[in-house]
Amino acid sequence: MIWKFDRKGVVLCYEKSRNEKSRNMENPFKFGTIVEAEYFTDRVDEVAYIEQFIKSANHLILISPRRFGKSSVVAKAVKESGRKCIMLNLQAVTSVSDLSAKLLREFFKVHPLERLRHLLAHFRVVPTISTNPVTGAMDVSFQAGAPDVVLLEDVLMLFEQAHNEKDRLIVVLDEFQEIKEIAANLDRQLRSIMQEQKHINYILLGSQESMMTEIFENKKSPFYHFGELMRLGKLPRQDFHRYLSERLSEVFPESCEVLANRILDFTECHPYYSQQLAANVWQIGVLQLQSENVLKTAVEHIVVSQSLDYERIWMGFKRTNRWILQRLASGKSLVDGEHRTSTVYSALKRLQKDGYAIYSDHYELEDPFFKQWILKQG
Repeated sequence: MIWKFDRKGVVLCYEKSRNEKSRNMENPFKFGTIVEAEYFTDRVDEVAYIEQFIKSANHLILISPRRFGKSSVVAKAVKESGRKCIMLNLQAVTSVSDLSAKLLREFFKVHPLERLRHLLAHFRVVPTISTNPVTGAMDVSFQAGAPDVVLLEDVLMLFEQAHNEKDRLIVVLDEFQEIKEIAANLDRQLRSIMQEQKHINYILLGSQESMMTEIFENKKSPFYHFGELMRLGKLPRQDFHRYLSERLSEVFPESCEVLANRILDFTECHPYYSQQLAANVWQIGVLQLQSENVLKTAVEHIVVSQSLDYERIWMGFKRTNRWILQRLASGKSLVDGEHRTSTVYSALKRLQKDGYAIYSDHYELEDPFFKQWILKQG
């Protein structure tokens, strides 16, 4: 707090200090969930492109590593379009029956059940619909043993019948590469239904580039050339720097630009981890009037808080995987004359598939804090 006095020591006024004001503010950085409104980080061109694209009758395939903001970009574009939309992450799906039930449940969120009863009457397998008495959430299930293709056809045809060419539904399926794991031939069944639909825009998101490429660019795949392929990279550094420095200026008015640069240097402009680190830097600045090593303090805090998880993950790696991660962390070449190139390449692709390594213009560790933890191990 700041008290102001006249020459005789009489109180003239009281003002809150900058840090006191900041303590009453909400942290301007958000990570771990779909971000929107003031938390959304630029992506103006990508949002505009997607919004324009879904005005057509075509479908979009969006590929980028995990935590690059695919879902947030799509959610913003869909919101600005004003169209009805359902979103489902296929990682949460266990079977075709479960997929059908979850899709129908999401559909009821944008269409009142009462208006659909006449269409549900045409289902060959009538779903069981109930409401959780505690949460009020709607639950949908199908009779065990019902034919998978029948369930999926009925649900997706309901989507089609409830819309028209001037009011197309947008269906977003996240982590679409999981379709290969849910059930055999699900890709063929799904594609055969989708190709008959004219009132739906599908947006299919995926984080595993090799699997998504196999699904959509292999001529033998049912989804070959199903839609427009779009890749989402890291945010342009200049745009991200402006976003960070503007928000850090509330707590660090004199050093916000320097801090923004140091954050982006550490995270290599990774959207999720940049937001996470900035959130911690901001919080430390609010709680401490002075901190010369605020970035170092924030990094150490995150690494320590995640250290048990990192150790568990590390112990589960084979020796070759550990060697690759150590080389990536230290910026050393993966060619050393001792490890066979084919072995290293296969292990690297597995690490990329599992989300520990990513490739933009070069291979790098996905998590910069895990990288820091590895370097500390020697």
